[in-house]
Amino acid sequence: MKKSYKSLALLFAVIPMLFCCCSKDDTTPEKGNEDKEETVTLTMVDPNATAETKALYSNLWAIQKSGFMFGHHDDLMYGRYWYGEEGGSDTKAVCGDYPAVYSLDLAQMMDDRYSTESAMAENSLKFKLMKQAYDRGMVIICCIHINNPLTGEDSWDNSDNTVVSSILDETSDTHKKYVQWLNRLADVFQNLKGSDGKLIPIIFRPYHEHTQTWSWWGSSCTTKEEFISLWQFTVKYLRDTKGVHNLIYAISPQMDSSKTEEDFYFRWPGDDFVDFVGMDCYQGINNTVFVNNLKMITKVSENKKKPVGVTETGVEGFKATDYWTVNIHAPLTGRRVSLVVTWRNKYVSDESDKHYFSVYPGHPSEKDFVKMYKMDNTFFCNDLPQMYKMADGVTVK
Repeated sequence: MKKSYKSLALLFAVIPMLFCCCSKDDTTPEKGNEDKEETVTLTMVDPNATAETKALYSNLWAIQKSGFMFGHHDDLMYGRYWYGEEGGSDTKAVCGDYPAVYSLDLAQMMDDRYSTESAMAENSLKFKLMKQAYDRGMVIICCIHINNPLTGEDSWDNSDNTVVSSILDETSDTHKKYVQWLNRLADVFQNLKGSDGKLIPIIFRPYHEHTQTWSWWGSSCTTKEEFISLWQFTVKYLRDTKGVHNLIYAISPQMDSSKTEEDFYFRWPGDDFVDFVGMDCYQGINNTVFVNNLKMITKVSENKKKPVGVTETGVEGFKATDYWTVNIHAPLTGRRVSLVVTWRNKYVSDESDKHYFSVYPGHPSEKDFVKMYKMDNTFFCNDLPQMYKMADGVTVK
């Protein structure tokens, strides 16, 4: 059986007791104390974040020393051949455990789709699944593919480059609509509680892949100043106006080709407005690019003193039997990266649809995935420490 983080921690706590023969009045300094890592102090965007949110943040930093958490988008909601089944998970069906990180999209909870029959059913299911994930001890990360509030089209509509300036204009109808959307989102966060009655912490990554041109908040549709203002407005509105205090704010540029550390600071909203730095890295079967970008994001973590992770990755319709050990585990080993999240496995009834990015029963990489799962530096649900209790050696303010 794979060793868990909890069992390793217990083992390390017991070993010194077994070998210590010092008396209580022995004042000789213990050897090795000089090598102990000093306590790390981290600063969050929200100084009034809940205790559980600060604890999660501390663990995102601490776990980077030991390995990385595996995550999968929409893993609990549907899989390759199922939808909405109680306890369902393509990950669990293959390795016997849930992923450590549950990724999902909250856009339909906030934009004008929220009241449609299909969205209401999906939103109810997502709400339930987030609670279940938290109760299991999993980590939750959310993006928002929100519709264009100016044109009424989807998030990929970048046809009008005045949308963000219109949102920022407090006299405009677009601004009023967008504030209503943020109000709905705030209601979701403030009513999302686990069975312990506590607010569930969320890693929230709005306006993801802003380095690309496809979205209405992307590089072709906004100026640098507009994007930064939109980001800061969103944070201030949720945190200060609405009093939402269970969010870890994550920025996630798209990094599909080899990048420098400086590339991660594209349209940087400011150190006081970013908690977590991710990257959406669809590099294909290209370890050279992936390793380079992992090195760069590790530098970001060190220099900004913020936890980092791969917030989206994968190869659509991949068939490689050794994908997990060669293209995920090997590049991530030795990097100070807290998590890696593969994109979704679309629920299909037609095998011609190859929109899947992770393992599922019957996929040729099943055995290799289990091999990765058994590695000591990969963390799945049952391997996790208490993510909502403050990590040793880390303080958060």
